[in-house]
Amino acid sequence: DKTLKVWNLESGRALATLEGHADGVRVCVVTPDGRRVVSASLDKTLKVWDLENGQVLSTLESHAGWGTACVVTPDGRSVVSASGNAMLKVWDLESGRAFATLEGHANVVMACAVTPDGRRVVSTSWDKIMKVWDLASERASATLEGHAGYVSACAVTPDGRRVVSASEDRTLKV
Repeated sequence: DKTLKVWNLESGRALATLEGHADGVRVCVVTPDGRRVVSASLDKTLKVWDLENGQVLSTLESHAGWGTACVVTPDGRSVVSASGNAMLKVWDLESGRAFATLEGHANVVMACAVTPDGRRVVSTSWDKIMKVWDLASERASATLEGHAGYVSACAVTPDGRRVVSASEDRTLKV
């Protein structure tokens, strides 16, 4: 319905409805300080919201494709977004400017996860692979292969040493 809802987990009540996207919202992530939420939409934008008052702080003009995933770095300074045009962008949350474009997938990037130290991002794609990106060099440091179908999700372990991936091929890989 093009909105985000802020919920009270104890009462189950909606506290606020955040409106401003022109198309469906695909994903959202809360910043580590709990003060902002970043949403990625089919309208090809990311929005940064103030959770206290529900206002849009900035609109980040996303990719040529729709927003499929986003993750905030542990320091809360940057957000990495993935899209339907096979790339990721790294944004400065304060300025709203993209300062890196990560290219190397051959198809839609479905998910991304950041390591606990904030130095690397893992991305998954319809191209059946995952890439590990070094944010300092803005390059892929590894390509992880092994799924027979598109890779739809990933999660990095709290120690940052492993990633778990989920695929359309009905498998999880570590």
